[in-house]
This record gives sequence, structure tokens and C-alpha cells, in this order.
Amino acid sequence: MTLSAENGTQNYKMTKRFLNIAKTLKPKLIHSNVRKTFSNQVLKTSEPFVVDFYNHYTGYVSLDFDFVGSPVDAPILLKIKFCEHKDELKENSDDYHGWVSKSWIQEELIHIDNLPSTLKLKRRYAFRYISVELIASSSRYDVLLNGIELDSVSSVGNFDEIVGDTELEKRIDVVALRTLHECMQYEFEDGPKRDRRLWLGDLRLQALTNYHTYKNYDLVKRCLYLFAGTTDKNGRIAPCVFTSPKVIADDSFIFDYSLLFASTLKDYYENAHDEKTLQDLLPVATKQIMNARGYFVNDVLADKNELGWCFLDWNLSLNRQCGEHAVYIYAEKDLISLYKEIGLSTDELEIDLKNKIKAGFDAFFDKKLGVFVSGEAKQISFASNVWMILANDFSEEENRKIFENLDRLNPEPMVTPYMYHHYIEALIKSGLLDKARKKMNEYWGAMIDDDADTFYELFNPMNKEESPYGGKAVLSYCHAWSCTPSYLLRHYFLKK
Repeated sequence: MTLSAENGTQNYKMTKRFLNIAKTLKPKLIHSNVRKTFSNQVLKTSEPFVVDFYNHYTGYVSLDFDFVGSPVDAPILLKIKFCEHKDELKENSDDYHGWVSKSWIQEELIHIDNLPSTLKLKRRYAFRYISVELIASSSRYDVLLNGIELDSVSSVGNFDEIVGDTELEKRIDVVALRTLHECMQYEFEDGPKRDRRLWLGDLRLQALTNYHTYKNYDLVKRCLYLFAGTTDKNGRIAPCVFTSPKVIADDSFIFDYSLLFASTLKDYYENAHDEKTLQDLLPVATKQIMNARGYFVNDVLADKNELGWCFLDWNLSLNRQCGEHAVYIYAEKDLISLYKEIGLSTDELEIDLKNKIKAGFDAFFDKKLGVFVSGEAKQISFASNVWMILANDFSEEENRKIFENLDRLNPEPMVTPYMYHHYIEALIKSGLLDKARKKMNEYWGAMIDDDADTFYELFNPMNKEESPYGGKAVLSYCHAWSCTPSYLLRHYFLKK
């Protein structure tokens, strides 16, 4: 195989085979039963009764109702709300007017005509708390809630080998493992509350953690084939894939996510040693690099600063040009590594890589400030510098100097565990292992202090009300990309 547009393009006759392979790898879910019983709990109108399950669960719920008093001469109307975090109990869905659909808010208005009755809810929910509120009934009888039964589901069982040198680290590990557990369903979901589908950026970090904990290699393999089997007519990988009611790729494109397919494939191969999958999917990974080249001018990534075109982080003020240029370098290095594994020529790739590295440094490094800047306004951000450190082979001393300069320049901040993970890996690459561990404990520990049972989609310790969606009601409090402390602890901080 040599690198060319023809060879890099996926053979579309293969997509059906790829999806068939993914289908054979669909796991059987593990079911666990949890039941809460109550002694004639009377529901009072407009007074929510909150049930605490004391941990995060994902699954299906049934509620048992009865009555005392006169015959049931009118139906009851209930509002049932499922909350991953206690803060959601205070949210009023009528007050949410953000751009992500409020239909993601987990609440139901339900009539029950006859009592006693068992209400079996068909939808799957993700929660710790259930709020049951009686909206209306007849004054001639009282409504009783006798019990709630949960059928929780995951593709993996519990993982009980907790690590950490302090009680805080052990608690962080427990919560990170629970986060990953809840997101491992028929595929690696980004969040069991929202969006409940397979995202590539999330998959990469979930898979890294999985290799050190649950070791479900087949689930990673399934997800790789789902992405490879749903490319568009130009061979581009979508940022996410829907698998129900049928497998279909999203009709959007995220620059860094498609590139990171190569890195996700490299991580999988290094851990599963599955050369057949590598042979199958290497052309797909190659095509993502080939497609990305069309966004460069004189080997510098063009500044297409549009929300949604690329990600890096949920900081809406972030200019992404420099960081995205770095992601390309990072992914192309991983692609070269894969080519070498199976004895393919890397000459063309290495020439391109060398050009992109030089052009990126010349375009983005501000020699006076000693940091990388991005966009026409020369924005300074953690995201740009973290990814440039991860992508390039600067010395530890040079990396540390960049971080020292950043600390005095008030850079654009990080707001997601996704970006914090890469920040910590950049600190580690800079030889700042103690600082990296301290930052991990501070950031994820602050979520522990916020009563997290699972780790969040977005968390800004300086502004806990922050949301990119126009409101917190749709935020995911169990989100895949936040599970990586369990990986960081095992891979870096506690290595023998």
C-alpha cells in the first residue's frame, strides 16, 4: 500500500461488511435489579416525593401505586422526573430556552386511570434521584406509592479494583469507573442521559480507560467498525453514529474528531494486537488525513472559526485554528506509527508531517510571549498550547517554559473534562508529573465536593452555572469523556 487518494478512499463495497462485523460484536447487556419499597407513602398534591438511589443508574423503571379511601372516581396525573444530580431537582423545565432540545429533560406527565396499578415506563433513564409529584387526583381517595423497581443495564459488570494513594484519589477512581460503566451500553455512549449515542472524541478517551479497567476490547472494535461502515461519499467519518432504530451516521463533520480515528485505532491496536482490524481500517484512517489536507493553505490550517466545525473544548470564545493544526500533526504521527507496524512506506506521510510541523511553529509561535497563539486576534489559550505540546517533540524544558509563560498571560480557560484530560497529559509529557496529579485531584476532586456520583460533561470550578447550551437543565452529569482519571492513575501515576 502507498499513500494516494485512490488508496486512501474507502472501498464502499466494504461498508456493509464493516457494519456486519459491528453487528456480530453487539454485546448482551447485563441486568441488575434494584428495588425501593415504601410503607404506604401518601403522595400529596404539588409536593414532590424524592427517592434517592444513592448511586447513578441507567435503566428501566416501574412504579407501584395503590390507593386508600373511596373508589377511584377520577384518574391521577403524575409528574415523574429523573435526575442525575441533586441540582436538577431544582431545575424548572419551563425556564429552559436553550438551543439543545428540552425534550432531553427527563420528566414525564402521565395519567393513570385505575388503581392499584404498576406503571412500567418504556423509556430508558439515567439518574440517581426520582421525583414523583401528584399533579391532580380526586379528593375522595389518597394515592399511595408502594415501591419503585429498577432494571439497570450496562455491557459490563462492576469493577472493584479501586486504586489511589489517598482517600480522595480512591473516591475519584470509584466515580470515574462508575461514569464509564454507565456509558458502556450497546456501544460506548457519550452520556446515558444525553446524547445517548456513539461520539468519536468520547470513544477515544473511554477506550483508553477501558483498556486499563474493564478490558472490553470487542466493544471498542464494534465502535471502530460502526464509524468505518458509515463514512460519507467523500470517505469522511462522522463525529457520531446513531444505532437505533438503525445504524446511521450524523450528517455533520467535526475536523478533530475525524482525525482522531487514527489515534483511536492506534490505541486499540497497541492494546488488542488485532492486526486484522488494523488492516481493515487503516485505509479509513488514511482517508481522514487525506481529506484534512484540503483545509490547509501553504501547510497552515485555515482559520475556519465556526462553532461546530471543530471542537477541542466547549469554551465558546475559543479560537481553534492553532489547536486543530496540532491535532492534525498528532493524528498523522499516529497514522505513521500504524504504517510502520505493518511495514508500509511512510515517506510521503513523513514529508507532509515535517512541513506541517514547521509551518505550524512559524505561524503560531509568538517568540516574544513564548507561547502559541491562534487566529487573527492572536488569541492565547490553554487548548492551543496543550495540543501543540502533545503534537510536537519539544524538550521537557521547552514545554515547561510554555506552561510558565501561560500562567502569567491569563489564557482562555478550559471548561470540560475532555480538555482537562489533554492538559494533564501535556503536563506529564513536560515532566511535571506531580503538578499533573495535583491538577487532576483538584479538578475532579471539585466535582466530588459537588456531590458527583459520576463525572460531568462540563465543569468550570470558577462558574458552576456555565453551560454552552443556554441552560443547565440539559447538561449531562454522567459523561464519557470525564472517566479518564481511572486511566491516568493506572497508566501514569501508580505505575510500578
